[in-house]
Amino acid sequence: MKNVENKVIIITGASSGIGEETARVLAREGAKVVLSARREERLKKLADEIGENAAYLKSDVVNADEMKALVALAKEKFGKVDAVFANAGIMPAGNMSELKVADWNAMIEINIKGVLNTMAAVLPEFIAQKKGHILVTSSRAGTMSVPGNAVYCGTKHFVRAMLDSFRSESIREGTNIRTTTIYPGAIKTELLNTVAESEAKNMVSQFYENVGLTSDVIADAVLYAVSQPDNVAVPDLVVCPSMEG
Repeated sequence: MKNVENKVIIITGASSGIGEETARVLAREGAKVVLSARREERLKKLADEIGENAAYLKSDVVNADEMKALVALAKEKFGKVDAVFANAGIMPAGNMSELKVADWNAMIEINIKGVLNTMAAVLPEFIAQKKGHILVTSSRAGTMSVPGNAVYCGTKHFVRAMLDSFRSESIREGTNIRTTTIYPGAIKTELLNTVAESEAKNMVSQFYENVGLTSDVIADAVLYAVSQPDNVAVPDLVVCPSMEG
């Protein structure tokens, strides 16, 4: 596809779901993908499937040094970085009155600090070359209030506000770094596996089973954003089932 072929794109959270399918879709269109996740066996399997246009590094977004190593791998293997898709995230739900402080902190570490670590690793490259594209997975929870998921909702609102503010900074600084925040609705991924068993989870799981979309719809959204001409910005993309209110 025009403006995708030979682009070098880093993807975090690439061992399953949205990240895994996005790697396949982008590689199919001629991109070179650099994969990151904590599950090395899955990464290797995906990279082997894609072939010579894939590289991978077992890495954790909460570790800033490992994110820098990921960028270094992309440059060593493919010579540059054109875009990064910060997709890793978790969603352990629960009312705040349950005081699941460990879960709160885990979401802050991965959903917020993980995105910042990924950006911090790649920004020196983008600033130096005066171009680049940062895509981040938020959630429809980043556009509304969600009882029973307040901290997760807060982390996804952070992504929305931070990336929008950064985009304005890049325009003023003339670094030409595009941003895209993606807000998935009910997508069938392993994300629900991080939610503790409860009646609420059972209801959500049933809704996902009945109307949830597969990960390829988000992969196609990423492809759409990445494929746009360099002077076209796609700051926000909401993708959800037509039956989702």
